[in-house]
Amino acid sequence: MHRKTKRVILAAGALCGVAIVMALGYGQDVQNRVDGFLPYTDTAAVARGGQLYADYCASCHGANLEGQANWRDRDADGYLPAPPHDASGHTWHHPDAQLFMITKFGTEAIVGNGYRSRMAGYQDMLTDAQIAEVLAFIKSTWPKQIIEAHNKRNAVAALTN
Repeated sequence: MHRKTKRVILAAGALCGVAIVMALGYGQDVQNRVDGFLPYTDTAAVARGGQLYADYCASCHGANLEGQANWRDRDADGYLPAPPHDASGHTWHHPDAQLFMITKFGTEAIVGNGYRSRMAGYQDMLTDAQIAEVLAFIKSTWPKQIIEAHNKRNAVAALTN
């Protein structure tokens, strides 16, 4: 992917993230939030996100966020199986805005360049607030050191936008 394309995607994601934060009322000063915009410390939001995850995500990503078997190996049709969202996966390697965009619009739309994925977008099924809550639920399950690493990724992403 070209650098310019990556910047456009990250910029769009950041703008979307700011809009979500403002719409949800999470965080007073977006510029100073180094932990991103997911409400992973809000127990009510995490509980709602857990139910939404069970309803919309667990069938592919696993009831315990374990993902599908051999998730790093393409299947016979050329698709990667659903990755885990627990600490063993790579979800935490991506900043909030990118996770939000992938969930809302689907992996193919975000990656582009002919990338194939079965991860559809949920823009017609979940509100922005619900997407943020699902992601907050996922993040809330990670060990402290993974959350800290993810927060650093969010901070770097905020500085580069």
